[in-house]
Amino acid sequence: MAGTTPGTPRVLRAMNDRAALELLLAHGPLSRTRIGRLTGLSKPTASQLLARLEDAGLVVVTGTDGGRPGPSAQLYALNAGAAHVAALDVTPERILAAVADLTGARTGAYELPAGRGGGAVERVGAALDGALGAAGLARSDVHRLVIGTPGAFDPHTGRLRYAGHLPGWHSPDLLDELAAALPMPVEYENDVNLVAVAEQRLGAARGHADFVLLWNQEGLGAALVLGGRLHRGWTGGAGEVGFLPVPGTPLVRRVARLGSGGYQELAGTQALPGLARELGVPDPPPAAPGADPHLGPALALLREAAGATRGPYRELLGRYATALATGLASVVAVLDPEVVVLSGAALTAGGEPLRALVEAELADLAAARPRLVTGTVHEHPVLSGALESALAATREEVFDTSR
Repeated sequence: MAGTTPGTPRVLRAMNDRAALELLLAHGPLSRTRIGRLTGLSKPTASQLLARLEDAGLVVVTGTDGGRPGPSAQLYALNAGAAHVAALDVTPERILAAVADLTGARTGAYELPAGRGGGAVERVGAALDGALGAAGLARSDVHRLVIGTPGAFDPHTGRLRYAGHLPGWHSPDLLDELAAALPMPVEYENDVNLVAVAEQRLGAARGHADFVLLWNQEGLGAALVLGGRLHRGWTGGAGEVGFLPVPGTPLVRRVARLGSGGYQELAGTQALPGLARELGVPDPPPAAPGADPHLGPALALLREAAGATRGPYRELLGRYATALATGLASVVAVLDPEVVVLSGAALTAGGEPLRALVEAELADLAAARPRLVTGTVHEHPVLSGALESALAATREEVFDTSR
């Protein structure tokens, strides 16, 4: 069968359909007249378009404009139930799951703690089913699932790399087993990459095609967006900046076996308590039972330091900013991004004082001078990015009425 020729009535109809659906997604309910004005279509053509989309189950009539009677006053909206997507955020401690409709509204969520659900396949299924149950949906209702994990699945071997701390996820058959257990298309993405997707679509990186996101929480990582697209690297490991050799720490060898590197040792959150002791800063309260022994105390130190204008706390913030800028300078020298987004609990805890200090240090250490901004997607950013990724791909399919 010959391919569709650009400019044919079928292609033009599909282009108009997509334009109308995008408008309804962006603006919410619109009248036929308003859709015609925004798309440049005549009233008869707009009426035919809306009738076609209504028959296809993609739009629904939601009422009238201002209560005025007559067909021209009807309001049309995107049919939120035309498709659903799901997302998982996987960590050693838990799996967060969420379901969203075609508009992006979340309709169900669930948290599966560690120790429940058996192996990786069983745990994925249990977390997904928990969110679907909350949404009143079945697995067959999901058009796409995106799973975010630490590390990355090597596209050549299918094995998870750079995430030795995620137990049960390193079987060479895992992706095949998940594909057999789940009826929907499943995509896998690095967790920090998904934070970048969230910031690109919802937060501080909107409108920027070239940016780096530096993540600092339990570990240091980065996401690279070049020309508007994620750069993942040959094995999926682009952005594993914690392994960077940097001045200020001994040269770390066998980084893959140790799961750490120079930049992680210099500027990871585990470095903060020792740095604080060197400066005579009082020890923060110990971490709560079961909590990360480094992250809680580190965040307490950074919050206190962010509010200080002088003294040892201010020196602590300055020293930590230098450590962060040291590794970031290498990344900036290679990529020359327009913007660097600082994200993760540690960078958020340091707030604007830490951001400003890192930017000033980076200006001294690197020839390129990107603008540094703090991320704005704070609530479950990995999960938000996974949902946005699933929605983008699903809308591409659903909005294509030429199929």
